Amino acid sequence: MLRAQKGAIMAYRPAFLDFSFARSDLQAGLTVAIVALPLSMAIAIASGVGPDRGLVTAIVGGFLVSAMGGTRHQIGGPAGAFIVLVAACVAQIGIEGLILATLISGAMLAVLGLLRLGGTIRYVPYPVILGFTAGIAVIIAVSQLHDLLGLTLAGPEPGPLLEKLPVLWAARDSLQPASLAIALMTIALILGLQRFAPRLPSMLVAIAVVTLAGLVLPAPTVADRFGALPSGLPMPQLPDLSPALVWAALPFAASFTLLGAIESLLSGMVADQMAGTRMRADDELVGQGIANIGVALFGGFCTTGTIARTATNVRAGSSGPASGMIHAGLLLAVLVIAAPLAGAIPLAGLAGLLMLVAWKMIEWHAIAALSRISRGDAITMAVTFLTVVLRDLTEGIILGMALAGVIFIARMARETGAEPGQDQDSHDPHEMVWHLRGPVFFGSVARIEALLDRIVQHPRLLMLDMAGVPMIDSTGARMIEELAGRLSHKGTRLVVIGASARLRRKLAGLDHAADAEGARALAGS
Repeated sequence: MLRAQKGAIMAYRPAFLDFSFARSDLQAGLTVAIVALPLSMAIAIASGVGPDRGLVTAIVGGFLVSAMGGTRHQIGGPAGAFIVLVAACVAQIGIEGLILATLISGAMLAVLGLLRLGGTIRYVPYPVILGFTAGIAVIIAVSQLHDLLGLTLAGPEPGPLLEKLPVLWAARDSLQPASLAIALMTIALILGLQRFAPRLPSMLVAIAVVTLAGLVLPAPTVADRFGALPSGLPMPQLPDLSPALVWAALPFAASFTLLGAIESLLSGMVADQMAGTRMRADDELVGQGIANIGVALFGGFCTTGTIARTATNVRAGSSGPASGMIHAGLLLAVLVIAAPLAGAIPLAGLAGLLMLVAWKMIEWHAIAALSRISRGDAITMAVTFLTVVLRDLTEGIILGMALAGVIFIARMARETGAEPGQDQDSHDPHEMVWHLRGPVFFGSVARIEALLDRIVQHPRLLMLDMAGVPMIDSTGARMIEELAGRLSHKGTRLVVIGASARLRRKLAGLDHAADAEGARALAGS
């Protein structure tokens, strides 16, 4: 294991080693920074932390993801998918616990990359990802109703959806028309600019306009809730490492790691499809780990590759990691120079922006197509979605994966069959041939045994043709071994024919036969 890890460390190659700079990188970095500025603040506020931590996460995380990752165009920063997890973490173990969970998650991500486990993340079924993302989008949208409507709540806003909705409904009489108008204006401006002036930075323009409108329409602002933003990065420092807090932070760190790995690798795959590049998944996980450790030292929270900002980076002409590092530098300049202006942004405007983000997170066309193509996949997606919305994100992934596995096993079992040879009548009556097809594994054993039980004759020789069997597991091999033993007691010798070398090794490897006669029958096949 140590030797394998050493080889993995030697193979790590961060993106900055392939650094190149073109004029288009400056344009791409500026474009992404314009998109990331309001988004980073909005995601941080929705997560229950200050907007300054969102900017710190975008600056430090964005720079390190681009410099240390395994993709050429990845843009890192706070992601909407983390809002629910981060808010729950802050509610349970506080800001210090969140920073510590981010630090631990960074170490976990780096270890995953060093152990060359980047490719295993792709084993998460698409219906699970689809339902998971849609569930997060619904939770994000509901979490923004408070600021979007300007509601005044009697107490703290609950986290779980089923507890949150009655509290919001009870506060409906406190709705502020000014907040609702600003939110609707933000949504209308973004959609309108994206439709009729796609070259303009729609999110930044919309936020700038509603900030000016906030001078006339009295609505709560960022500064009203969080005070003045700092004009620079804080000094790096280690978070609280007390054993009790580490133990409390571990479950959140594991959730951050799983979600961060999935989100960043999906984002890298999108960039590869758009730019024709090839991501180094293991290096990307190491880079994401380093970025999260760096973010935690500056007091930020979990960072990951972001699909929307990465796609914007590619479309804006990025030629390599320089554009991502430039975007981080420009955000730092904004924080140093224009922090007071950011404090004047209405909270309702950021809520309207996040409403659109949540809407676009739901892949409506993919959901409709999946529902038409496969009922099993549609059920997996629906169960994952409902579990995420009504229960918990981690439970949603676990239950979705389990259900997808059961459905896959059932599908593979249906592909398995056994039938007698078509020309059986022309053969020696003392010989019989049966053909197996499909995978022979624990999920199909009962079906195969039921079919083989149809054998009523007992010839001296039964040939089991396994040319159509692509794989066999230990349960399937044991089933054939036991069948050989039962038949041998009736005077029939079972011989396996047509099996590949791999299948023969699997059959021959069972030296723990329950029936010695069956073992000898197979050994002679």
